[in-house]
Amino acid sequence: MPRDVLDVASKMLSRRDFPSAIKLLEGRSEIYEGNFDYYILLAHACLYAGDAGTASMYYQKAREIKLTDTGLLLGQAALFLRRGNTDRAVQYYLEVLDGDPENKTAKKALEFIRTRGDYDTICRWIDSGKIERFYPPLGVNIGKILGIAVPAAACVLGALFMLLIIRFPRNAPEGERADLSALALSSDETKFAQEKDMVSSAYAFILSNKEITESYARSQRYFQAYRDNAAQIEINRILHSNASLSIKQKARVLMSYLSPPTFDTIADNPSYEDAVKNPVLYEDCYAVWSGRVSNAAVQGTSYRFDLLVGYETMEKVVGIVPVQFRSDPGITSSLPVKVLGKIVFENGKLSLEGRSVYQSVKEFLETP
Repeated sequence: MPRDVLDVASKMLSRRDFPSAIKLLEGRSEIYEGNFDYYILLAHACLYAGDAGTASMYYQKAREIKLTDTGLLLGQAALFLRRGNTDRAVQYYLEVLDGDPENKTAKKALEFIRTRGDYDTICRWIDSGKIERFYPPLGVNIGKILGIAVPAAACVLGALFMLLIIRFPRNAPEGERADLSALALSSDETKFAQEKDMVSSAYAFILSNKEITESYARSQRYFQAYRDNAAQIEINRILHSNASLSIKQKARVLMSYLSPPTFDTIADNPSYEDAVKNPVLYEDCYAVWSGRVSNAAVQGTSYRFDLLVGYETMEKVVGIVPVQFRSDPGITSSLPVKVLGKIVFENGKLSLEGRSVYQSVKEFLETP
């Protein structure tokens, strides 16, 4: 029997597969607009994935629909706790207990705040992952249960499987991230990879047939290897080159498969210097840059500030990057900050579309 997206996403959360849940849900935003359960599931997934800024935005959307849901209150309380704003966290946890006096998560969180709720301890618990015990519960990890429940059967099947492999060896391909067969280049596209009329257009890169097809092949390999930034660079190279229109169209389709990373999953993180030197290649890549916050301001529902890149120790500013979040990410301006965002160039000026922030006194003190 077919299952709806919310049911599938809920199962993904129960297995702790947060990136898959986020990708699935964000791809259905138009269908589930205004749906409380949709916003809650997406907010929980972002919170556990470490994307506090986006989690905050979706919790706020859910709050516009319903005010007293326990999962919503626990999620927002956890966000305040992560920021070190224990006064606001206590308010939300007490609100949870008003509706559910025996709620174990709220009780444990209040006891933690009462006995160990200093900011340094909170930072250490965020670093270690212990802070998740105060997040909205996701239920039993189904994958872990299955792993424990059938160890003997798994061992037997594993042994049989190994015997079959030894007896009938074969090279099974590794599972792919997505089926890209529809994006394979045709023989004509491979043979005539360049645009026919190159006189009337200006290109950032003039590539040979071989260079175009190799760049396109790399973009697919990087995608399957979960190296989306590297794939984006190759896509940008193609889009700003003399590649044929049909190859550029396929590159744009491949670009739609790329997923926003988290602090834990980002690969091939570009430096600020590289992005400034090669804006054409690094546009739409995601970057994690650290520094300090300046000129923070709320504009409508968005939150803007200037990131002083490289200024963590207040010795040298490598560059100044405007950053915009769709909602207040809860930054403590007196502390260094790491920002995860998408690189954007408007009128030749670099900025970041903020996705998440991370602050930890311990980490920055120990950074050489």
